[in-house]
Amino acid sequence: MKTGLIVLGVVILIVIGAIGWAVGINNQLVGQEQLVNEKWAQVQNVYQRRADLIPNLVETVKGYAAQERTVLEEVTKARASVAGIKATPELVNDPAAFRKFQQAQAELGGALSRLLVTVEKYPDLKSNQNFLALQSQLEGTENRIAVERMRYSEAVRDYNTRIRLFPGSLVASLRGFKEKAYFEATPGSQEPPKVKF
Repeated sequence: MKTGLIVLGVVILIVIGAIGWAVGINNQLVGQEQLVNEKWAQVQNVYQRRADLIPNLVETVKGYAAQERTVLEEVTKARASVAGIKATPELVNDPAAFRKFQQAQAELGGALSRLLVTVEKYPDLKSNQNFLALQSQLEGTENRIAVERMRYSEAVRDYNTRIRLFPGSLVASLRGFKEKAYFEATPGSQEPPKVKF
């Protein structure tokens, strides 16, 4: 009888310990997932800042470079494409939707780069204080985007590693934690640009 109670007590302690362990891992995974969502929100924030700067930039350039309609339309179209994608926290759980979002952002970045290259033809515009301020804000925003994407990728790496390693993988599979998508390099970004003088 005494032995039976001891065995029962040990079994109960093991069960309580296992439940406590699983709850602890679950709570850690929830915390890491929230960190990924926080970093994603910050990425969205800086992308939104860039999108908000674009109308002012386009209007300023329009006044000086009306004949560059194609480039201006490209920027406007790319911005509309980005605005059409709902960038929710769930987006990072869907690799195809995440790639589509990333591609739209890359197209917008490319269109902005072409716009800034086009501006080089217009000395009056290059010396316009409003344009210079917008250009400076845009450059700062692009730097913030790079930093926030890096921070997001670091949080995703930590989270994805945690849900793939044992014993976290057990709890992750039982609780439905899924891998999050990373940002990928824009196609062609591995090749150095060709500069012609």
